[in-house]
Amino acid sequence: MKTTQIILVFLATALSLSAGTLKVGATPVPAAEILEFAKPILAKKGVQLIVQNFTDYVTPDVSLNEGSSDANLYQHKPFLEKMNHDRRFKLVSIAPIYVVPLGFYSKKYKNVADIKDRAIIAMPNDPTNYSRALILLHDHGIIKLKDPTNIDSTEFDIIENPKKFKFKQVEAAMLPKVLDGIDAAVINANYALQAGMSIKQAFFHENGKSIYTNVLASREDNQNNPDITTLKEVLLSPEVKQFILQKYHGEIIPVP
Repeated sequence: MKTTQIILVFLATALSLSAGTLKVGATPVPAAEILEFAKPILAKKGVQLIVQNFTDYVTPDVSLNEGSSDANLYQHKPFLEKMNHDRRFKLVSIAPIYVVPLGFYSKKYKNVADIKDRAIIAMPNDPTNYSRALILLHDHGIIKLKDPTNIDSTEFDIIENPKKFKFKQVEAAMLPKVLDGIDAAVINANYALQAGMSIKQAFFHENGKSIYTNVLASREDNQNNPDITTLKEVLLSPEVKQFILQKYHGEIIPVP
């Protein structure tokens, strides 16, 4: 082997060994897709990104807390804080990245006004998104909450329910699948997108001013990891924001 070839092989090996490896948990849409787009950008900055796909909202935080992941991207801050409180995790928000709007959908009715009395409305079963769904319904006049600023609202905080709707809690990922068999559902846009649905099909939905912005998260003891800082910078870069806007056509909203 020629000296030049030996040097090139040595340099390539040295670069691969020096590159940091970052394992980041994500739900498939849009988080994993955004991370896959960011992967080659990160590689140029010396960070090898491994995207870990999860299909529910709990396991990614469990994995992060246990150290099987270095960071994750899929949850909003109120959910993260709830997980910390309930499970005594020490997870932290690194930066807000995008909003996944909740929408109110039905395949049975074309107008909200047509939904019958005592109809069954499916809602996400995790506490923060259940409260969030109730607030969305309050904001659009479907129900009235005692205090719509209370992000821990439950069905016991409903003071007016004119049509006596019945709320059924369902695992968030399953909501698009049960929509055919119920009257309506409040669905997270990521799961709606996975099911081939559009936010444009919703009767109404959250906007970019939602407090439920999805964040890049890590553990308290790992938040200053320089590779995570690099990932944050890439996720907030104009290239990634443009990707989100072009790919999701307003269905997913990047932070300003």
